[in-house]
Amino acid sequence: MTQYEPEPSGWAMGGVVFAGAIMIMVGIFQGIAGIAAIADDGFYVVTENYVFDLDPSAWGWIHLILGIVVVLAGFFLIAGRIWAGMVAIALATLSAVANFFLIPYYPFWSILIIALDVWVIWAVTRPGVYRAPS
Repeated sequence: MTQYEPEPSGWAMGGVVFAGAIMIMVGIFQGIAGIAAIADDGFYVVTENYVFDLDPSAWGWIHLILGIVVVLAGFFLIAGRIWAGMVAIALATLSAVANFFLIPYYPFWSILIIALDVWVIWAVTRPGVYRAPS
């Protein structure tokens, strides 16, 4: 007896491809933000009395490296790799946390990237997107 496994819907697959494209875009944005912080420590305005007193240059390196990894994961997600879905969830979570710490320096930018990360997590976790290998 063969068990019927329905094909993933076009909407679900389109959502995953869009999530991969969003990841590539967010990764590029993260990299640009990282390069800006590395090149000029004074680019980001440091607020006083912020609980997390972090060096903008150090955060620049974190954002640059995270951006490169997010771009690569986005390409693998578009390529349909099953493991890329789990990596996408982990990286989108890390990206959201990293941008949470960047809120005092660039609030609108950080909140926008966090919202896109949440959308990526939502799109990748939709049921019926991935099937177990046969």
